[in-house]
Amino acid sequence: MQRGGETWTTSGRADEATDEWRAVLSATHLPWAVAVPTGPGAAFTASVRRWWIDDLALVDCECGPCSGTRTRRELAGTDGEFVVVLITLAGRETVSQGSAEALMAPGDAVAWDSTAPARFAVWEPLAKRSLLIPRAALEVVGGRARMSGGVLLDGRAPATRLLTSYLETLSTALPGLDPGAVRGARNATLELFLGALRSGGDVPTNATAQPALRARMDRFIERHLLDAVTPRGVAAAHGVSVRTVNRIYNATGQTVGEVVRVRRLARARQELTGTDRPISAIAHRWGFADTSHFSRSFKAHYGASPSDYRDAARLGRDGAPVQRPVAAVHPRGPHPGESGDPAAPG
Repeated sequence: MQRGGETWTTSGRADEATDEWRAVLSATHLPWAVAVPTGPGAAFTASVRRWWIDDLALVDCECGPCSGTRTRRELAGTDGEFVVVLITLAGRETVSQGSAEALMAPGDAVAWDSTAPARFAVWEPLAKRSLLIPRAALEVVGGRARMSGGVLLDGRAPATRLLTSYLETLSTALPGLDPGAVRGARNATLELFLGALRSGGDVPTNATAQPALRARMDRFIERHLLDAVTPRGVAAAHGVSVRTVNRIYNATGQTVGEVVRVRRLARARQELTGTDRPISAIAHRWGFADTSHFSRSFKAHYGASPSDYRDAARLGRDGAPVQRPVAAVHPRGPHPGESGDPAAPG
């Protein structure tokens, strides 16, 4: 993580505006096909600043009127799966995904899914904040966020206001945090997002049933990750039936076995980045049949093999892992074979 964040700006040259903006968005957010106003007197400028909260990206953006789409081409060019939280700070923007469309005004927030087509249209000078969350990170703290399209978060709801105000504070405090505090901020960010998502009604009602019992079960699993954890064992430890255990975890789209696997992978990830233990020893410690099984599971979850992930972490600064949603793209580099569409919402 860079202490002052990373900054991108466009040059303001009309003949390069579309290619520049597409490259900047691809480097700092996710791949988009974009269009900007053209013609006599047209001028487009944009600036972006990004900070890393461990494996989460916090991105502030200012830009003029423009539009963009994520089609099959951009979906195929996205490395990994993400949930993106968009918060409007100033100006107006329309965001569309699936059957959901929202005209965003200052204070509004929306969450959208990187695996489905999406569109945006900026109608006037805009300032916005985005939070890019790998789906793998969400699974560790609260289960799958079930989203078939964009989800408007009620900006008046206390949980949403807590999330947006926390991100505002974090955007100023983040450059001064040490690596341990950054990891704590990352976990708090995930919990606040899940709280805002659930309060907005996206997760089925029974997903929040018996939250105190679910929390105790999660703590039990965390304490016994080195043991054989089964639904029967969890039920016996909490004086409930196996059916109750399964119902509580199924409410968030999980099974006990999946929770154990995801949390063991998270512990293994910590050891990979924080110790020099052999990968084979880490695999054995966290219950994987062999190194091959561990490598397949780890790559499926984190998008890189254990050895590649460890190498990337060692390139980080202050011990913070290097994880980027997409490969870095030079902001002036055009994409061969592409041309901008008219600057209008599709």
